Amino acid sequence: MTDTSSNTPPVVGLVGLGAMGSGMAQSLRRAGHAPHVFDVRPGVAETFARDGGTACDTLAALGAQCDIVVSVVVNAAQTESVLFGDGTTPGCAASMKPGSLFVMCSTVDPNWSVALEARLAAQGILYLDAPISGGAAKAASGQMTMMTAGTPAAYARAGGTLDAMAAKVYRLGDSAGAGSKVKVINQLLAGVHIAAAAEAMALGLREGVDPDALYEVITHSAGNSWMFENRMAHVLAGDYTPLSAVDIFVKDLGLVLDVARASKFPLPLSSTAHQMFMQASTAGFAREDDSAVIKIFPGIELPAAKGKAS
Repeated sequence: MTDTSSNTPPVVGLVGLGAMGSGMAQSLRRAGHAPHVFDVRPGVAETFARDGGTACDTLAALGAQCDIVVSVVVNAAQTESVLFGDGTTPGCAASMKPGSLFVMCSTVDPNWSVALEARLAAQGILYLDAPISGGAAKAASGQMTMMTAGTPAAYARAGGTLDAMAAKVYRLGDSAGAGSKVKVINQLLAGVHIAAAAEAMALGLREGVDPDALYEVITHSAGNSWMFENRMAHVLAGDYTPLSAVDIFVKDLGLVLDVARASKFPLPLSSTAHQMFMQASTAGFAREDDSAVIKIFPGIELPAAKGKAS
């Protein structure tokens, strides 16, 4: 374990080199870390490590070598596997040293995150509830947002590691749960905004409005949103390469509704948006970019592919 009283930087490991995780690992490397990395896809970690860092063959190896483990996987089930294994191979928790830190960046049920903090504390492992937002481009440039909550000891162990990956690191509470609650609310807005943007563009297409002109006007008018500006650019380019897939919002809006249902809180817009993403998923667009929710609208002709959208 790295001596926290010295100026020696902590050894940081990152699990999950997907759209967000790869950018975060690059940001760590740019900040002077030589991150240990693991990904379930063959060759992905090795490719990253060619430019600096260490590819780990197993999660147990990564856990044993790192002071801080950052997990950037899709959901709670995958996080469980990262920590506790899949029944055949161990996860990283068994090999992490007492006083090391696990940073959980997935969108999960806040109650699950609270319980995970307690489980890890029983093993002497510190925990930060730290969901992320901003997209792949901001992750790669170190400009994303982290919504964090955890004990003072967990923040002390993290040091400057969070700031190496994110431009905004919000400290929302002194125990787990608050970060995940804020992320769930963010995903409510993100999903509803994408669905509303798709509906607006679909109506424009149905009414014969030039889609490029509509995009130009809306992005300079009061009806604009970040999601309209970002996602409808994909539609105009005819590029549904999944930066964030339809099924991500099937999952995340489902989680939003689960959280609200537990306290009997009505979410009419979230419910409608969730149904739209469900319809897109079952229509065959599950793994396309979430802007493909526009494909559920009948009687419109979508722009043809013009090249890859940013």
